[in-house]
Amino acid sequence: MQSTSNYLWLISDILGQGATANVYRGRHKKTGDLYAVKVFNNISFLRPIEVQMREFEVLRKLNHKNIVKLFAVEEEVSSRNKVLVMEFCSCGSLYTVLEEAGNAFGLPESEFLIVLRDVVAGMNHLRENGIVHRDIKPGNIMRVIGEDGQSVYKLTDFGAARELEDDEQFVSLYGTEEYLHPDMYERAVLRKPQQKMYGATVDLWSIGVTFYHAATGSLPFRPFEGPRRNKEVMYKIITEKPPGTISGVQKSENGPIVWHHELPLSCNLSRGLQSLLTPILANILEADQEKCWGFDQFFAETSDVLHRIVIHVFSLQQVTLHKIYIHSYNTTHLFADLVYKQTEIAPHLQELIFEGQHLELEPNIQAHNFPKTSEDNPLILVSREVVSAVGLIYQELSLPKLHPRYDLDLDVSCTKSITGVVCQAQKIASRLLQYQELVRKGVRWIIRITMDNFRETLHKKTEVILKLNFCMTTVERARNIYNSLQQTNILSSDLEEIPEIHNKLLRLAGSMESISHDMKDIEGTFLPGSQLSDHWAYHEGTHPEDRNLEKLQVLLDSITEIYHQFKKDKALHKLPYNEEQIHKFDKQKMWLYASKAISLFRDECVAKYQAFLDVADDWMKKMHFLRKQVLSIANQFGNIEQEVFTYQEHMKKLQELLPQKALPATYSDWKPPGTLGYPSQNTLMEMTIGMKKLKEEMEGVVKELAENNHILERFGALTVDGGIQNINRL
Repeated sequence: MQSTSNYLWLISDILGQGATANVYRGRHKKTGDLYAVKVFNNISFLRPIEVQMREFEVLRKLNHKNIVKLFAVEEEVSSRNKVLVMEFCSCGSLYTVLEEAGNAFGLPESEFLIVLRDVVAGMNHLRENGIVHRDIKPGNIMRVIGEDGQSVYKLTDFGAARELEDDEQFVSLYGTEEYLHPDMYERAVLRKPQQKMYGATVDLWSIGVTFYHAATGSLPFRPFEGPRRNKEVMYKIITEKPPGTISGVQKSENGPIVWHHELPLSCNLSRGLQSLLTPILANILEADQEKCWGFDQFFAETSDVLHRIVIHVFSLQQVTLHKIYIHSYNTTHLFADLVYKQTEIAPHLQELIFEGQHLELEPNIQAHNFPKTSEDNPLILVSREVVSAVGLIYQELSLPKLHPRYDLDLDVSCTKSITGVVCQAQKIASRLLQYQELVRKGVRWIIRITMDNFRETLHKKTEVILKLNFCMTTVERARNIYNSLQQTNILSSDLEEIPEIHNKLLRLAGSMESISHDMKDIEGTFLPGSQLSDHWAYHEGTHPEDRNLEKLQVLLDSITEIYHQFKKDKALHKLPYNEEQIHKFDKQKMWLYASKAISLFRDECVAKYQAFLDVADDWMKKMHFLRKQVLSIANQFGNIEQEVFTYQEHMKKLQELLPQKALPATYSDWKPPGTLGYPSQNTLMEMTIGMKKLKEEMEGVVKELAENNHILERFGALTVDGGIQNINRL
């Protein structure tokens, strides 16, 4: 037990070790509260006094929720060595989090965003106080759980920190070699004599390596056999990195370096976040300090990412889930462009469905007024043109080789890798199931919407038939009168259109019959068990009730238990004979569990998902064709309705002419056809009586036409505009 006047700690209760100090878990003598106690060793006192005092001065100057808080500076009772009493972070460091097998391929997106937010906020506080940290790495970023249950990350270990203005430089060397800026690496690791000056931006390189590590689970620059075994190649990678690249890996001994501009497929971050993060990494992982971003631009770009909201979009035909990062004040126009960048579906072809209903987003509506979405309840995107299924894109998984010989160190390393692969398999299986469930939901909705549109088309058909019948009746009467007038030779040229209109209406009636036949064929596709019903979605693929995820979890738990036991075995360095045999048996069991897990993943989760994807792709294309048919029929009905309306208006004008043309202006102006002289008195009487009857009949027709027109006008006003708008929604 060691202590100061107010705190005590056990030397066995160590949290971390460094070159100049150790950190212990201590307690306050009166309250029993936990604290992190940093005790400096004798080596630390070999440093100049101003260097020794620097950490105290820096910590006293800082006060931020994302920086580990300093509570007291005291002296250890026996040695009188300086002791820093700091905030205790019970969840370890970011390095501890990344060492968990579940994060072998990087943090989940939600956790990564917290790391990004907290590290940027902590660094911003350092820059506001003119301090450069000089040893940013996952091990110096501590984690606690906040009151809301979420992680909070805090910068710590300011032993290398010093005050430095933006334009000021330094020559001293600190840091951890995997995270060191190339200029510092050359002198500190390779021991090459050079007198380069270093600015505050060296922290940005370390932040870039840290963010890449957090996003992928791996370091960005990796020589064959690792950076500590191949330092010359490591230096070559970090100094010869082409502009815009964010990683370089040597995959074989003396092999070429493979450069990458994007994060790996195994990364758990969405494409939307990757597109924003990659340019940031490319511009802070820049060896030339003149080309590297400054802190102002770094803070501006990261702030831009952190202040965006996320709209979840599931492209139904492509079977892909997207996260659209957008500012709350951005409008529908930009949203459609961002969707296009991720899906390659042009804005004018995008159709959105949300919770079973068409979603019409007004052009000027802002993103914060969009419906609230989640991964399980996204906007469903449907393309108005045929697109092929893509599905979930992921890196193929394979188990690392298991070395047959007994080696505690090697067994822990190999088991850790195997645990990470099985954990990744479970994550991918979960997403495959999620995609299938979203397809099932989207298929139900699109069938419902298509059926609703079809019913609207049926209703439109009834309206159009009624209007066409009215118009046909009117024209038939007018045609009869036209024929009677034709015999009297008092026909006006204006009335000669009546037979033509009659013939056109007959043609429209014929078109209606053909369309009705097509509609009967479409109606059959909605019947249960038909090719466009949704029965296939419930027969193909995997389902929650298959419990594949639960089966994988059981196997993963067994593997993880063995992994933790192997870590305990490693700490003992050498096992007694009986425990050694148990270790070997556990090694065999672990491989059996892992092989079974990967087989379950491939044979059940992946194979059935692929079959589901193939059927879904075929069904989507057929449904697309059907929806185009329904839209085409609706448009045809709309066109026929417009034609009928045009003829109806034309008949209104013609019917005003018919009664007037039925009566001659004077007897002397009228002569029956073929008569050269005046007609006899009897002939005039007969013609007069006939004309009176014709006039009475015309007046009756005119009255009926007026009534019909009145009905049509009332009926049309209620249905024409609304019906066309409903059809156009397709």
